[in-house]
Amino acid sequence: MSGVLLVISMAVTFVVSAAIDTLVVRLQVRRRQRRLTDDGTATTPRWADRPRRTLVHH
Repeated sequence: MSGVLLVISMAVTFVVSAAIDTLVVRLQVRRRQRRLTDDGTATTPRWADRPRRTLVHH
């Protein structure tokens, strides 16, 4: 009985992992496409407008 539960849990883990990987890849592709303009060059990221923070050592 425990062998059957082990196989079922492995199958569920595999399916959930594959689904999450697929969603992450789709999100990355969407973000990459959103950043690109019509001519294929990257736009300025939002963080570039912010001033850089410097570390202060005491």
